[in-house]
Amino acid sequence: MQPKKQLSLFDLSMIVVSLVIGMGIFRTPVNVANKAQIPELFFMAWIVGGLVAYAGALIYAEIGSRLPVTGGYYKIFAVCYHPSVAFAINGIVVLSNATAMAGVTLIGSEYLSSVIFPAAMQTDFYRLLIAGITVMVFFGINMLGLRASSGIQNILTVIKVTLILTLISAIFVSEKAGHIVPVFKTASGALPGWADYGRALGACLIAITFSFAGYTQTINLGGEVKDAKKILPQGIKTGLLIIITLYLLLNYAYVKVIGFEELKTAQSIASILAGKIFGPAGYTILSAVIFLSVLGYVNVNLLSNPRAMYAMGQDKALPSFFAQKSKKTDVMVISLSTFTALVMIILFFAQTFDKILNYSIILECIGTAGSAATLFILRKKTAHLSKDSIYTIKWYPLLPILFIAFFLFVAISIYQDDPAAAINGLLILAAFIALYFITGLFQKKENPAS
Repeated sequence: MQPKKQLSLFDLSMIVVSLVIGMGIFRTPVNVANKAQIPELFFMAWIVGGLVAYAGALIYAEIGSRLPVTGGYYKIFAVCYHPSVAFAINGIVVLSNATAMAGVTLIGSEYLSSVIFPAAMQTDFYRLLIAGITVMVFFGINMLGLRASSGIQNILTVIKVTLILTLISAIFVSEKAGHIVPVFKTASGALPGWADYGRALGACLIAITFSFAGYTQTINLGGEVKDAKKILPQGIKTGLLIIITLYLLLNYAYVKVIGFEELKTAQSIASILAGKIFGPAGYTILSAVIFLSVLGYVNVNLLSNPRAMYAMGQDKALPSFFAQKSKKTDVMVISLSTFTALVMIILFFAQTFDKILNYSIILECIGTAGSAATLFILRKKTAHLSKDSIYTIKWYPLLPILFIAFFLFVAISIYQDDPAAAINGLLILAAFIALYFITGLFQKKENPAS
């Protein structure tokens, strides 16, 4: 069954924004400030991260334009490499996204429960109850079809962007933070050199790369976008421009309102901005911002991840029933239900969230570099397509080469910062590849004629 073309430019742009803006921007600036030590390096790192993300938007715009299919993030690996690599990368992406979604939903429920429940009811049970209800409500919305879920996504994203802009406005209503001249210090106490600044920049970019992650999953929706070869590139680029603008403005607000030295150790940076604007009611307003951000994140993950599972079902990397759709609503019922069940199961084991997420950061680098590299192969495989019908990036092959080099640099920085997480992440990748071949052997035994 061919997917219905339902998503417009506005729909896709809002999906890109929600895939990227989750909880990270309310937390990672503290990590980045700590690693950067000085504001010049802090802002440089965010600008570099933004430029790389926009370069990635251009690269994935062309990839999506050349292969506009449902579950595109799986398909590009399967078409350009080997199905085992596609299965491994996407299996880990689905698992880590389910884990992140469960963890983020729990964080959001903590904020909401602190506002709506008395102190006596501030327990794990009620937080888990809110998180579970949230996931099931959006599961129900997604079961109604893409038009309903994308419509809700548009509303949530517009509200979220508006509230973030409101937080940014704290720069106009607060006094300038106390000025302390930060100093860049080396471990040995010697004067810093270019190598020291380079290592610090790499450490900053780990958190920033995480904050910008997610837009690559947009190509999962390629088969359901109206005039995909035109709208998909425009939607990815528009969404990234909105994100980059919001991130730079919000980080400027953090530094101006909180102060750079204080930012390094601040606990709840967004609540400080909310307090400057709304006074005692600031925490309540912040809780609304956080929970709305969570709702958008939950919905967009229920939109994107089942489509990767659907594509894996089409290629028999997963059982073929994962590729089944409802004839009435065009919903991938099995894939959506399975992903939702996975999230609900993980909710009860969310204490493993941080560990699994640390391992997945190195895989994000490998997956992003590997998927960007498919552009070289796709150009050859789709050389017959008219240039008038597809989006083509400028500065090829320099732009994808620099983009891939950036993610390899971040991967090396992760290894230097946390070798165990990097090695364990690679072991998880190898385990998924092995699982693909083991599953294939069982399928051959069950179907010897195939």
